Amino acid sequence: MMKRHLSLAALMLLGASAVQAQETRLLIGSTSASSSQYGYFVALGQLINDTIPDVSASVAETGATMDNLRRMERGQVDLGLVTTNIIQHAWNGTQEFDGAPQQAPLLWVYAPAPQNVVVRADAEITSLSDLAGTRFNPGIRGSATEATAESVFSTLGIEPEWVRGSTTDVVDMIKDDRVAGYVKSGAGNKLDSSSLDIATFTPIDVISLSDEEAQALEAEMPDISVVEIEDAGEGIEPYRTWSFALAVSATPQMDEEIAYQITKAAMEDETVQRNALAALADYDLSELTMQYGTVPLHPGAARYFEEQGVEIPERMRPQE
Repeated sequence: MMKRHLSLAALMLLGASAVQAQETRLLIGSTSASSSQYGYFVALGQLINDTIPDVSASVAETGATMDNLRRMERGQVDLGLVTTNIIQHAWNGTQEFDGAPQQAPLLWVYAPAPQNVVVRADAEITSLSDLAGTRFNPGIRGSATEATAESVFSTLGIEPEWVRGSTTDVVDMIKDDRVAGYVKSGAGNKLDSSSLDIATFTPIDVISLSDEEAQALEAEMPDISVVEIEDAGEGIEPYRTWSFALAVSATPQMDEEIAYQITKAAMEDETVQRNALAALADYDLSELTMQYGTVPLHPGAARYFEEQGVEIPERMRPQE
């Protein structure tokens, strides 16, 4: 009886197929590629690929938090950028998610996100109330910045003429004097790269909340914080604004061990994430997570923090 032998190439092909079949592929929802936050998620994808066996991650440019949550709900992305205020709304089925709650358990918080009201210096805008009736962008479509800015202005009774667009489009419109300004998340307590890009040739101001506006937001919007920013950039005077925090959430369906390994990689990394977002050097991610987290952790993330002796607040304990 003739013996049949598989060629070396065939054996290699079968081996590669077996490895490929075991590999878990993840898609990370991020934000606009022109945002400094996009680089963070590219770095996260690199970290996952370099440190977690049999897991392959890639990054999708998206419309940030709201868009990422919708994509998670549809099973189109596995984890991604969220903000602590919007994810709270989603979990509790309030505001934008009224009657349609969505669970996207938290992995970690990586940075506070002051919301900067950036305007052209020649626009003669010195207060938020000056923006009434003015062409102004509240943030990229589908982002937490956009949703929160609209809530803030509504709470304060100020109605700009909203102009929609991507960060790239809006930056160009501000430079061309077609829009007075925009709301943009900071990179930590500094202006983000798109605001610095505008400032290169177009002088800018950052508008501060008045005492009355700050008090109104603290009383009526408990999901955000009012913060003082002392040194956002060269030539920028200290100001007061609203803030939430930037975080990474996953779908409830993510495997617990994979969520554990991703959280472990992020918490123990000392170079990759900081090279992408320098402001991370100022923070302890475990402390930030417990301070700013607003929804339960993914069981895999909770397991990692518990192993490290981190005390998890009751509000963040995984639900049974």
